[in-house]
Amino acid sequence: MSSDKKDLDPRKSYERALYLGCGYSYEDLKNPRIAVVNSWNEINPGHIHLQKLAIYVKEGIREAGGTPMEFNTIASCDGIANSGNFSKYILPSREIIAASVECTIKAYDFDGMVMLCSCDKIIPGMLIAAARCNIPTIFLTGGIMEPKFFEDGPLKGKTFVTSDIKEAIGEYKAGKITEEEFYLIESQTCCSPGACNMMGTANTMACIVEAMGLSLPGCATMSAVSKERESLCRETGKTIMELVKDNIRALNMITHTSIENAIKVALSFGGSTNMILHMCALSHEIGGKLDHFDFDILSKSIPLLAKFKPASEYNLTEFHEAGGVKVLMKKLAKRLDLSTLTVLGITLKDYLDLFKTHEYQIIRNIEDAISSEGGIAVLKGNLAPEGAIIKQSAVNPKMRQHKGPAKVFESEEQVRDALMTGKVKEGDVLVIRYEGPKGSPGMRELSIPAAMLVGMGLGESVAMVTDGRYSGATRGPCIGHVCPEAIEGGPIAIVQEGDIIEIDLDNRTLNLLISDDEIKERLSRWIKPEPKVSSGFLDIYRKIVSSAKFGAYFKI
Repeated sequence: MSSDKKDLDPRKSYERALYLGCGYSYEDLKNPRIAVVNSWNEINPGHIHLQKLAIYVKEGIREAGGTPMEFNTIASCDGIANSGNFSKYILPSREIIAASVECTIKAYDFDGMVMLCSCDKIIPGMLIAAARCNIPTIFLTGGIMEPKFFEDGPLKGKTFVTSDIKEAIGEYKAGKITEEEFYLIESQTCCSPGACNMMGTANTMACIVEAMGLSLPGCATMSAVSKERESLCRETGKTIMELVKDNIRALNMITHTSIENAIKVALSFGGSTNMILHMCALSHEIGGKLDHFDFDILSKSIPLLAKFKPASEYNLTEFHEAGGVKVLMKKLAKRLDLSTLTVLGITLKDYLDLFKTHEYQIIRNIEDAISSEGGIAVLKGNLAPEGAIIKQSAVNPKMRQHKGPAKVFESEEQVRDALMTGKVKEGDVLVIRYEGPKGSPGMRELSIPAAMLVGMGLGESVAMVTDGRYSGATRGPCIGHVCPEAIEGGPIAIVQEGDIIEIDLDNRTLNLLISDDEIKERLSRWIKPEPKVSSGFLDIYRKIVSSAKFGAYFKI
């Protein structure tokens, strides 16, 4: 045995032998072992480039004296899953991602980890895992898809992002665009890898990660395919080694204060309603008690400084060019706690001092806010005694108050069919129930019906109310997360066809205009339906998942 092997712990012999079988050397095994946690796959455009990005990350780790060791977790695409019934599995996949990362990190006892992730449930799943594992951690979100600008043809001069595809379904059905235009939008909008270039859940969560100090400046909004991102990947690999050296762990950055800061930032740019589920779940993971009513309190105190597609004409590439998250945070600094720590090893105050702000119309100043309130409102009333959510920054002012007859649907498929067959009329309130975390099970996303509604020109006259959820990029009068959900005997379960529903965003109310006695009488006659699923992971999920009010986390 050579002299450099004699001091090796014989109790670790079996471990070393197996690592040698993976191609690592004895020299590799002496260095800090850094997990490169990758959600790369070939079935999701937000992740298909992450294998390449990991190469640059590993180069940075090696240059800084570490040994990178890569493994994968799952990463489903909401958009693909939403085209069928299998979107029930998407929100539950967050718990699988968190558990798979936790199991691997703790079993292998890594010294640090780099989280490579994009998209809606993968980023929050990894956030939860980071909190559980509490080792030195840095995130590298995958960046955004390029926007598609048409230089010629029937769409000349127009820019499209992913949310425009969903709205085009309704526009085509309503005869507002031609078959050729519809085909061009479908076939060319997704023109590069990356997270969908819109302010949906994927980019909201990437911005939240950056706002919490868990990724390097500009990471959230930088293009997925730029040379700039390749350099950022190498720097991320080097930075994790600094975190390991200084023993700066995940829970030094994931705190109740940093969570609140990140929520404020997301509210200030009209972020996804789905962030409520994820940030509540993360709060509970570290011993907090966040629920969706806390978002309403914060939203009333935080001005809206920016809006992006589909709620405005600006896309995320323009947000990045305007300075992105760091510039928005600097403009919002008076409302943030600047004592939180970042992956640079400095406080948020010192971090923001590194940057200058510029006068852009895209990111407004507090004194010239788009609105005095943030992007989300939480409604309450006899139809939602424990609250319901709406992205108020994406609602036409005409629909801030609305009253109309209920059209009741027992699933997403039913409402989608009604829209396609012209059965929805101006003034209707579409009620879609048994789509909550337990009732669906899985809390399906009703993003396609919501976008169809807008595309068909009904976004200023028809509202939707559901115990399910929507895409983070949904716009229009779409109310979700109604609690209690129908399967738990919430009042949404006893709404009847033709009942009048009143929505009032200014007063934060959602009411069924029948008497309390009538509600009680109907509930006394209500019979809980049999579970839609009685085997597999969804059966486990429905039995232990919490209310959407608390983030749909595993409550055991």
